[in-house]
Amino acid sequence: MAERSETSEALHRALGLTDSEFDDIVSALDREPNALELALFGVMWSEHCSYKSSRIHLKRLPTTGPTVLVGPGENAGVVDAGDGIAVAIRIESHNHPSAIEPAQGAATGVGGILRDIFTMGARPLAVMDPLFFGEPNDARQRWLVEGVVSGISNYGNSVGVPTIGGELTFDRCYQSNPLVNVLCVGALPVERLVLSAATGTGNLAVLLGSSTGRDGIGGVSVLASAGFEGADGAATLDDDKRPSVQVGDPYEEKRLIEACLALLDEGLVVGIQDLGGAGLACATSETAAKGRVGMDVDVTAIPRREPGMEPWEVMTSESQERMLAIVTPAGLAQVEALCAQWEVSATVIGRVTDPGIDANGEPIGLLRLRDGFDGEILAEVPAAALADDAPLYERPMAEPASRAALLDDDPTDALADIDGTAAVLALLGDAHLVYQQYDHQLFLNTVIGPGADAALLRLAGPGLPASSKGMAISTDSNPRWCALDPRAGTAATVAEGLANVAVTGATAVAIVNCLNFGNPEHPEVMWQLSESIDGMTEACLAYGLPVIGGNVSLYNESGGVDIDPTPVVGTLGFVEELLERPPSLAWEAGETLVLVGEREAIGAHAFSLAGSSLAVDVAGRRGGTLFVMDSDAHKATCAFVANLVAESAGGSDGLLASIHDVGSGGIALAAAEMATASGVGVRVEGIQGIAEAFCEHPGRFLATTRDLDALVERANVAGVALSVLGQTGGDDLSIDALVSLSLEALIYRSNHALGEALDAASAS
Repeated sequence: MAERSETSEALHRALGLTDSEFDDIVSALDREPNALELALFGVMWSEHCSYKSSRIHLKRLPTTGPTVLVGPGENAGVVDAGDGIAVAIRIESHNHPSAIEPAQGAATGVGGILRDIFTMGARPLAVMDPLFFGEPNDARQRWLVEGVVSGISNYGNSVGVPTIGGELTFDRCYQSNPLVNVLCVGALPVERLVLSAATGTGNLAVLLGSSTGRDGIGGVSVLASAGFEGADGAATLDDDKRPSVQVGDPYEEKRLIEACLALLDEGLVVGIQDLGGAGLACATSETAAKGRVGMDVDVTAIPRREPGMEPWEVMTSESQERMLAIVTPAGLAQVEALCAQWEVSATVIGRVTDPGIDANGEPIGLLRLRDGFDGEILAEVPAAALADDAPLYERPMAEPASRAALLDDDPTDALADIDGTAAVLALLGDAHLVYQQYDHQLFLNTVIGPGADAALLRLAGPGLPASSKGMAISTDSNPRWCALDPRAGTAATVAEGLANVAVTGATAVAIVNCLNFGNPEHPEVMWQLSESIDGMTEACLAYGLPVIGGNVSLYNESGGVDIDPTPVVGTLGFVEELLERPPSLAWEAGETLVLVGEREAIGAHAFSLAGSSLAVDVAGRRGGTLFVMDSDAHKATCAFVANLVAESAGGSDGLLASIHDVGSGGIALAAAEMATASGVGVRVEGIQGIAEAFCEHPGRFLATTRDLDALVERANVAGVALSVLGQTGGDDLSIDALVSLSLEALIYRSNHALGEALDAASAS
């Protein structure tokens, strides 16, 4: 192999490429690359774009199923919902950009996920946002929270897509590295489904939407492929990395949505790809590689909004609100005319070329960047080398040295005498301060919005066939569980998603994931990631759920300190007939409170507090051994609940009057949340101490009924455990001698906890 020149050696390292990766590039090209070609490889072979540390593990996930139309590898996963409707779903991260510029980082995260959905031909119908910040009593965290929430609300509300739920988690491990994950779901007539491959020699590559600027150069592609250096993760790198954060324009995005869907309806698009990470470098190489064709791109034809931009800047910019469409020459005039109606720019920047054949008879598929359509070749690389042939690393893995001691440090017995009343108050807090800034009723499809176990939508929208189906979506995570045991914790997170959609009467059909982890060069992090993927695989196989898409976000670290493993699971489910609103958290006086599901977990402790909110967030105890899941019992309980909820919709003669999944905070917090939502108290009896009141193993639901005998009979027939816990009524929450709180105190705490914490941060 030829020796590297000093210039190329300095350049490839500056672009984040290793020496061995540079050698791989030389081998792929059979020559040394020029500076522009190196820039293309730098962004396309970044961790964020190539998944070079995670691809080997992701292959273990189950990705197929009877309703799956499109699995991983496209812009979004797509499932057949029936009635001639398909549903597209995707989840992404915008963690590093949001840590630096929270408003624009979060806003462009929303913009990017919307484009992933309508690239498939689906109209975006709803957004959800799992958010993770450091402890809220800190001025920087308040700045991050306010910036991220305003970015999401400003973009989502302006573009006209409702934000219908999400999560809000505070933990010290995110103090320097917040996580901003965004999920989007959309729907389309099945026949409008389109993929991203470029095909047809002579077809044209048309750039739609905004002009290209210097904002976002090296944005998520490079920014998300390295950790933050400073111990505080705040001031040290913000200023020099801020130019890498993209700037969004939701009104341009709205026009782009309508123009693209109109193009698809008219059958004018052969293939289409959004411009996200790595910008045009990604869009051109991926569409060419998927179609096994070549592509010539005239760099000078690309509209720019800043003077003097170099070709490498143009090709790697991640400026927002842009799409690349492959159209026929015969259809170009119609494309231009239709885009003009929506005031969307449409510019021919390239053409599909014959792939050519190598010595082995395989297509080469060269991506050529030119100075003019027939001008000088500025760069010439095989498209597949950029899009598909990044190195695949099997990085070293090692179980954390401290894990054995951590597992032995079980908090259950030590917390037996903790003040349960104070614990409920400490854990209670409604995120309404966040979601009241989101419009969750756009399209008027939202049946259940923010604040519930899962969101529920009517499966309806412009251009869709008529249907009475409903669509449930939840996002779930539990870094407390996963920090203890990433395999069991991730499996339980999948189980939690199954339970949350069951509460709406829906049956889960698929999941997507956003795997947020630390530095993959740390063997402990790679062990966590591998274990988490194995746990997800085991749970998905047990529950029959394919993983139809996802995202891996690595290098979430600051000053060498990694975040806790934080896999986020987005669960999609369908209600066969949604004619009435299903039961909610709110009960009425005089109803019988029951626990549906097994009271005791399998394992060393029937009621383990390991990884619970009580242990971690209240007592600061992060050790112990997690519960063991009984996946068969959990699956049966969720199916039983989903059927009962569907039957009880409308509240007339159903067996369930209210229902809530038992999640973080256990039975105690679930009862407090239901009492708060309804304004009616409850007396709970027969709880076996603090451990049962606050343990969190999935597969349990609090429900109320007006016909206990009939509900018990149904549970017996289904083989599902059911325990009577108490009666609703009065003005207090009472759980044996463990918890005693007035409704007034509950409601005040629920409504003011977050606001008071953030106010205290600004005063400090």
